[in-house]
Parts: sequence; C-alpha cells; structure tokens
Amino acid sequence: MTTDLNYLETMTDGDKGLISELIGIFSTQVEEYGMQMQLFHGEKNWKELSKLAHKAKSSVAIMGMKDLAEEMKQLEILASKEADIDKYSSYIDHFTNQCQQAVLELKEYK
Repeated sequence: MTTDLNYLETMTDGDKGLISELIGIFSTQVEEYGMQMQLFHGEKNWKELSKLAHKAKSSVAIMGMKDLAEEMKQLEILASKEADIDKYSSYIDHFTNQCQQAVLELKEYK
C-alpha cells in the first residue's frame, strides 16, 4: 500500500465525504505537479522546481506517503541550491510513479 490514510481520517474525524473530496483534490494536484515538474526540469528552471517540490511534499504527506514526502523535501533543497542536477529526473519519475499508484489505491477507497 502506497498510502496511509490514518492522518487524513484523524484530521477529518472520519468524515467520508470530506475524505473523498480531499482524495479528488489530491488526484488532480499530483497529476498536474508531475507534468509541471517535467516541464521545469526540461526548462532547467530549478527555482520553480524547488517551489513545486515543496508544494508536492505537503500533498503526499497528507496521504501518508512519508517516504515520498521526504524525497520531495530533498528535491526541494537540491533544486534550490542547483546541486546534484543529475538526480532530479529520478526524483520526478519516482514521484510520478508513486502518485499514479496512490491514485489507483485511493479510487478504491472512494
């Protein structure tokens, strides 16, 4: 299981409607984030990539994806320093793959 909804269930007092709404928002956001990360990487726009990694970190953390949140934190830091640029694409690919898997899992929850 990629996701862990314990935090989300606690935060919403188990409100299934609200959880379903947040899952919908998450699904839309991470798809957009993945595309934007690819775009910023292609443009070598490291500042915007760093900012986006920061946003993505919060989104995946809410869905209990702690390891991926930590990776996004690393990408945020690296991109802000323009360090280890050769690693960015693997972070982006892993984000995209993990989020696609998470969205499939979360659809079953809804």
